[in-house]
Amino acid sequence: MRNLGQALVKLFVSLRLTVVLLALGIVLVFVATLAQTQLGVWGVQQQYFHTFFAFPVFRNLPLIGTLRFIMPGGYLVGGLLLLNLVAAHIYRFHFTWKKFGIWLAHFGVILLLIGELLSGLWQEDYAMRIAEGQTKTYSEHYHDKELAIVDTTNPDYDEVVAIPEAFLAQREPLQHAKLPFRIVVHDYFPNSGLGMRDPKSTTPAQATAGLGLSVVAMPEPVVYSDKIPNAPAATIELVTASGSIGTWLVSTGFSPESAAPILRTPQTFNYDGHTYSIALRPARTYRPFSLTLLKFSHDVYAGTDIPKNFSSKLRLTSPGGRDDRDVLIYMNNPLRYAGLTFYQASYEGEHTTVLQVVRNPSWTLPYISCSLVSLGLLVQFGISLVGFMARRSATVTPVQP
Repeated sequence: MRNLGQALVKLFVSLRLTVVLLALGIVLVFVATLAQTQLGVWGVQQQYFHTFFAFPVFRNLPLIGTLRFIMPGGYLVGGLLLLNLVAAHIYRFHFTWKKFGIWLAHFGVILLLIGELLSGLWQEDYAMRIAEGQTKTYSEHYHDKELAIVDTTNPDYDEVVAIPEAFLAQREPLQHAKLPFRIVVHDYFPNSGLGMRDPKSTTPAQATAGLGLSVVAMPEPVVYSDKIPNAPAATIELVTASGSIGTWLVSTGFSPESAAPILRTPQTFNYDGHTYSIALRPARTYRPFSLTLLKFSHDVYAGTDIPKNFSSKLRLTSPGGRDDRDVLIYMNNPLRYAGLTFYQASYEGEHTTVLQVVRNPSWTLPYISCSLVSLGLLVQFGISLVGFMARRSATVTPVQP
């Protein structure tokens, strides 16, 4: 055991390990860049960097066809590099003031690796679509979905029960304390396409109520593109102690933004004197403040449709009147508020803005680490320069008059 421990220490403090890990990092970035054309930024992050092992697949290669292999992922390469740096400082480097700049630069690199790990674990990205004159208190997740069953009976407020998509994927019966019925999942598609059902078809409809009587959902392969999101769908039945209320087809394709008018129709039903709506939608996160879009400005280059600049003037309002002010968000000028950063990401039409909402508690770490690395290099250069000048002046023989 002692020999094994010494071998592990020798391995993790080795400079050769550092070189190998840096080379693997370069290869990982190169392969991920090639894969980005197919997977998009989010897909590459999930499959190459926020994982311990990556499984690249390249198709239609000359003379090869399909190439599949396994390689270390970002978490494994970054984690081993972090361990290598820490171990090297503990066992090999002894602190002296002459090496203070090197220690400072290395500490900045360690902090950068830790910051990337924390960003991968903590960062959350949302979108907020607001039309002019509209007020919103929530943002929607880019990739996570939820089944929302809303009791709209009370005219003053809605009571919402949101069930994460992951529970639908398990296809197990679901029971919530605030719902007077059980949810039975019959089918679940991580990605699907929607089409109109042939009225002459002898195949039973996927649902007994709602849009599923005239619309069908067909499973499709899961995609990882940033521009073409997955459209999950599910067939769920609502069951009470006295029997079934009905079966509904739910899909993220059923929304007010859908191209087909029929897909914009809300799915509602009545039970025990209450009115409910049911929908599969992007997961929402509600905020303790509201944003109202006052005006959206969209400028293009003369004679083209290429965006030149777009900005959003909003009214920020918080409970109790603590904050009630106008804010302007445009490219490279985000709003930072309540631990969130609001970026001007896109737009829809001439009067709807799309804001990217980012929550990243560790967003300052990359700035701090890069500053430490720069400062460390400058300090070490200064120490070396002072030492060099001192040695040079000591070797100069004074000229006798």
